[in-house]
Order: sequence, then C-alpha cells, then structure tokens
Amino acid sequence: MFGIAPEIIFVYALILLAVFLFINKRISFDITSLILLAILIVSGILTPKEGLSGFSNPATVTIACMFILSEGLRRTGALDIVGDYFFKLSKLNYRFAIFIIMLVIGVISAFINNTAAVAIFIPVIISLSKDLDKSASKLLMPMSFAAMFGGVCTLIGTSTNLLADSIATDNGLEGFGMFDFAPVGIIFFVVGFIYLFTVGINLIPERRKDESLTETFELQSYLTDVILLPNSPFVDTPLHNTKLIQDLDLDIVEVLDKDGTSKSDRQNIKLQEKDTLRIRGSVKELNKLLNREDVLIKPNKNWEDKDFEVGNAQLVEAVIAPESSFEGKKLKNIELYHQYEALVLAIRQKGEIQQEHLPDIRMQSGTSLLLYAKKERVNDIKTAEEFVLATEIDVPDFKQSKIPVAIGIIAGVVGFAAFGILPIVATAICGVILMVLTGCLSNEEAYQSINWKVIFLLGGVLPLGIAMQKTGAAQLLADGIITNFEALGPTAVLSAFFFLSMMLTNLISNQATAALLAPIAIEASTVINVNADPLLVAVTMAASLSFMSPIGYQTNTMIFGPGQYKFIDFVKVGTPLNILFWIIGTFAIPIFWPF
Repeated sequence: MFGIAPEIIFVYALILLAVFLFINKRISFDITSLILLAILIVSGILTPKEGLSGFSNPATVTIACMFILSEGLRRTGALDIVGDYFFKLSKLNYRFAIFIIMLVIGVISAFINNTAAVAIFIPVIISLSKDLDKSASKLLMPMSFAAMFGGVCTLIGTSTNLLADSIATDNGLEGFGMFDFAPVGIIFFVVGFIYLFTVGINLIPERRKDESLTETFELQSYLTDVILLPNSPFVDTPLHNTKLIQDLDLDIVEVLDKDGTSKSDRQNIKLQEKDTLRIRGSVKELNKLLNREDVLIKPNKNWEDKDFEVGNAQLVEAVIAPESSFEGKKLKNIELYHQYEALVLAIRQKGEIQQEHLPDIRMQSGTSLLLYAKKERVNDIKTAEEFVLATEIDVPDFKQSKIPVAIGIIAGVVGFAAFGILPIVATAICGVILMVLTGCLSNEEAYQSINWKVIFLLGGVLPLGIAMQKTGAAQLLADGIITNFEALGPTAVLSAFFFLSMMLTNLISNQATAALLAPIAIEASTVINVNADPLLVAVTMAASLSFMSPIGYQTNTMIFGPGQYKFIDFVKVGTPLNILFWIIGTFAIPIFWPF
C-alpha cells in the first residue's frame, strides 16, 4: 500500500484501535493496554522481552513508588494539617483564599502525586466556601489548575515527566534532572496564576450553592417516613426479607423504634409494630404507599442533614475517582453496602441529579454519590482508591508522630536525586522501603495505594512506542509532520508537537499521550538534525496541561462532580489558558533547551 511496509500499516492500525478504545472507554484503559501488548507479542512485532519491558521500565517502577510515598505522607495527616492551617488563613478574604489555595496546592503538587493533594483539599475547600459565602465552584477549578501548574515543575511532579525521562534515556539521550523542568514550569505557573487571578476567576460560574447535602441532591420529594401498624404483615419479619421494598422500587434508609432510636444493625433487624421506616424512592413509588392499610405515612417534612444523624451513620458525598475499578459498572453490580455499609440515596452525573432507577446507572469518573454510611466506615470510604470524599470528616487514625519521618523521607528522595547521588528510581524505591520500615504505612496500605490501572496502562503503551520505532512507524509519522512544518523552522515543529499533545490529552490519558508522541518527537529531531530535548519537553508538558475538559486530566475529573460544573465551564475557562500556554511554550522551551 503506497510502498509502506505491512508491519508499519499494522502498527498504525493498532494505534488507531488504541485511540478509539481509550476515547470510547467501553473497555477499561488498563485492559485496553494489555490487549495492545498481547497483539504486539502474538503478531511477532515485539519479542516477549520487548513486550514486557514496559513493566520493568524505570518510569513505571518510579510512578508506582510515588503512589506509595504520597500515601505514606497522607497517612500521617501532614496534608490535613496543612489544609487546616490554610483553611484558617484563607477565611480572611475571598481573593486571598484563591491566592493561598493555588500557591499551597501548586507547591505540594510539585513533590507528591497531585491527585492525592487535590483529594485531601476538596472537602476543605467546600467547607471554606461556606465560610466565605462563595460558591465552591469558584475555588475548586483554580485548585485543580494549580495542581497541574505545580506538577510540571519537577521530575516527580507528574507521571508524564518521569515517562519523558525514561523514554529519553532508552533512546540514548541524557534524560532530565529533578528540577530541569522548573524554568519553563515556573513560567507556566506564574502566567497561569495571573490569568486565573485576574480573568479566569470571572469566567467560572457559581454552580455549587451553599446548601446542605439533602438540598444539593434534591432529596425533599424522594423521602418519607412510614409507621408499621399492628396489622402489618411485615411485623416480626427480618428487614432484608421484607416484601415492602421488594414489591416496590424503594430503599429503607433507616429503621427507628417507637421511641425514635435507630436500629443500626441492619443485618439482624426484625421489624416491629410502630417502627418508623425512613424510605427513599421515586414520587410514583412512594405514592403507592398511600393505598396500603398496614402503614401510616407521616406528614411530609423539610428534610435536613441532621435528620440522618439519628443513629451511628451520616451523609457523605463521594466522587468516583479517576481510574476507579467502579468505572463502567452499574451501581447494582458494585454492592456498596456489602463493601462499605453505605446506601446510595442520589447520584449526580454529567451535571444532572439522578433519583430514580439508581441500580441501573453506570458509574463514571467524576460521578458524585450521596451516601448514607456508618460513621466507622466513612474513613474506609475516604481511604479507598475508588472514591474521592467531598465531605469533610474527622479521621481518628492519622499517624501524626510519623509526620517528621515521612517529610524527611520525601526530602531524601528528592534531595538524593536532585544532586545526582542516585537515580530517581533508586531513591524512590529506598523511600518506599523506609516508609514501611518506619511505620508510616503498613505493607497492605502500601500495596493498596498503588493505582494498578495506571501501572498496567504504562506496561501496555510503552511497548507500543518501541514497536513504532522498531517498525519505522514513528519515523514515517515524524516525516509527515516535518513535511508540513520544516520550512518554518524547528520552532514551528516544536509548536506543532505541543499543540498535538495538548489536544490529544483531552481525549486520552496524559500518560498514553506522552508514550505515543514522545517516540515520534525523538524521530523528528533526528530527521531535522536538532536536539531532541525541546521537542520531548513540548510533548511532555502539553500532555500534563489539559484545561479544556473535565476528562483531560485526573484533577479536573475529581472536581467535576463536587463543583457541579458543566462541560462548557472548562471550555470557557481552559481554552484561553491552553492557547496562552501553547504560545508561551513555543517560544520559552527553546530558550532553556536550545535546538
């Protein structure tokens, strides 16, 4: 076909399949990556050793270690202490709050996983917004963007920087040091800071109101209390076997005895006469209770959050985290009650509140769930990698005595790598060992902290880059880009790569974008005979600076539900910022990494 080798056509077809599956999301992206890996090995394009090299790649190992190091710091409560301090400081003034939020999050995100930092600060900022009498949406988006600003400033600030370093060394290039990205990263940080502080903040709409959770999720018409009358056939029957909820599409949220005391042990509850059943369901289903003679419906009331604190339970808002294993599953297949003893009362998805047919709703990253959970299980929800908690809670089991130890370990990891004493992968592994040996976190907590979906993503897409170079597919793509831009000079080629990476990362993950485009950028530098570093930096930074959509970067996805944003909000605020960064990156990157 037009003189193109069959193996190149095969790799191109595989790339198109990968992009389609990443965008479609019907198959989890980690499984997609493994499919690509299997095809490359079975087809003979790669040897088994080459195919599995992604899992042993220093970037993959380092990123796994950074998940653990970030979790070790989080488990000590150090980030919560910082959050409490800046919460008190920010209450002075709204503009000052924006300044402090962006500065603190930006600095923290430069040294730990920025999703971990954002997860800690979401409930803090929602609480702060109430004290400032401002919509939380005006504060959450600047926080997310600042986390991205900070992440591109250091080698460990974002996984794409680590990927770029590994891909560079694999191709015989020098690689990057701990603060090599800082000069351009700081420029982006300052410009982004000024933009948000002056223009961007005015473009962010006030979506989330200062309301209780029952108001936020519009529960008023979907709750009612009914009293079991003596003639009820449900008296003396176990709660889980009662046909009252089996016959109707209803959920029993709480059972109160005749004195108003909660019966908290749902597994062993036996319904008695004069028990009050707090029921959630659609208006249509609730109205069916009116025709029953064995229950007495209490008059409608104005429901408040405190009405759900009668027993050992509370309302919390939890967001489905990026890369959660729940993504794509129907709610009924997740069985949240069995895992966390939590009932789902309402769902907010894509800006719309869902109250009916909840079990059949498929979970997506950024979906907000209103949960009614036992207080002793709320911390399990907070620490689960499946969720980002948007409700501020008191966590009793922080290891605060280990805070100096954890900070010292992080400082050692950064310091030894920054001064070139050890490579970052070595310092990260040593840091993980010390985190466990010093008791900052347990073995089990360390394993649970790793986002294995990201690890399998890297294990699958990195070999695709090898296949692109081995077959010549990368060079052919590089030639196509160069044909259109070489006459304008290497700066135009760099600008093209920055733009392509910036746009692609709005459709697929930032790691996949970097893994796909980095080999092409290196090939392009060889063809036009220039230093590969500026093109590689352009691809890497653009992949981590996605502001135009809520799915372009993990932190945007995390705030989408709690901020009650619409997709267009990110387009309005993020597009000017991305264009600004594209222009700045085009001219600033060659200054610090000359061709």
